[in-house]
Amino acid sequence: MMPRMRVEIITVGTELLLGQIVDTNSAWIGAALAEAGLDVLHISTVGDNAGRIVEQFRTAVGRADAVIVCGGLGPTQDDLTRDVIASVMGVDLVPNEAVAQRIREMFAARGRTMAQNNLRQALVPVGAELIPQQPGTAPGLICQIGDTVLYAVPGVPSEMREMVAGTVVPDLRRRAADRGEAAVVTSRVLRTWGLAESKLAELLQDRIDVLDRRAERLDPADGPVPTIAFLASGPEGIKVRLTVRAPDAEQAERALATEEAEVRSVIGRYVFGVDDQNMESVVLDLLRRQGWTLAAAESLTAGYVCGRLAAVPGASDVLRGGLVSYASEVKHDVLAVPEGPVVSEEAALAMARGAARLLRAETAVATTGVAGPDTQEDQPVGTVCLAAVTPDEERATTVRLPGGRENIRQLSVISVLDLLRRLLVEPPAT
Repeated sequence: MMPRMRVEIITVGTELLLGQIVDTNSAWIGAALAEAGLDVLHISTVGDNAGRIVEQFRTAVGRADAVIVCGGLGPTQDDLTRDVIASVMGVDLVPNEAVAQRIREMFAARGRTMAQNNLRQALVPVGAELIPQQPGTAPGLICQIGDTVLYAVPGVPSEMREMVAGTVVPDLRRRAADRGEAAVVTSRVLRTWGLAESKLAELLQDRIDVLDRRAERLDPADGPVPTIAFLASGPEGIKVRLTVRAPDAEQAERALATEEAEVRSVIGRYVFGVDDQNMESVVLDLLRRQGWTLAAAESLTAGYVCGRLAAVPGASDVLRGGLVSYASEVKHDVLAVPEGPVVSEEAALAMARGAARLLRAETAVATTGVAGPDTQEDQPVGTVCLAAVTPDEERATTVRLPGGRENIRQLSVISVLDLLRRLLVEPPAT
């Protein structure tokens, strides 16, 4: 059996190495290839140096079936991709009059004078094909170098995406199909809160072992075999990614649905959403189904809870508003928190009740605690008291959150929203 097609991505530009521009292009291309069932084995970045670019291109061509080069197709002297491709192919660069005319027309349409160096972009290696899409002045290239196909696309994200989606991915899928590799790769992300990544991995280890054994057997009767991976995402929770490679979308969907059920049987109570859902959108949906509204009383988070809720489109039919009770006097005078410690579960509950009463909401959440840098009421930094109230139940808890001041505040938001979520989905305490 022929080995699976190996794809490599190279981004070109010294500005990427200096951190002046973040390389989002590789991530986008990688995701587009994965969705098409294509394996990316290497991603690399090289600066604007002809010798190093030649070395990188030759290395990639020598070990990959397909190489996608992104960047270095501009009009200036440090845009070297065309020259290097010609060198690696062992051919000359020749002007393409059709491309040159298209570039002239683009400048004329914008009412701008074209610099002569823009015609460098019309130089094409002998034997290279042009990518039909050309949204900017830089044409994309398809170059056959021995058994390897090399695609060159601009670094401008919008131009790159049009070419990759319009030509590169379809061409690679055709080549993969010719090798008998037609497939789709699909992922589903289960979003969790309440357990550390290491604990999730421990709980799911038996299931991962089962999948590993199935993958080693290579038995067609097993069908597509998913994989499980973990991604810690800070104030967004821990993501558990299920990925499967299958002959078609229908088989992939069945395998993912089966695996999601297996995973939920182990960690279901910690799963709050799937794929693009976040904690705030989930909570708003749950409240919307109940016909309930929401208020917030915030101390250390100082508006972060309401800010994240209000960022969800349509939140206005649920979110009544919030009160930032940063000073202890505001907690006592406005929210009717009893005199005494304000970093306590009792204070958090009183804050939530006060917010619900003042803003005429059926439910409310509250945060109070120590974000740092100093201790408060003899409580260490990271001590946070959270509360949530509904018409059916009230709940408060104290958590110890890690990191600096900003991290503690952000983690407090998802923690208090999860507390409310649990009130809404779990049976009332007896």
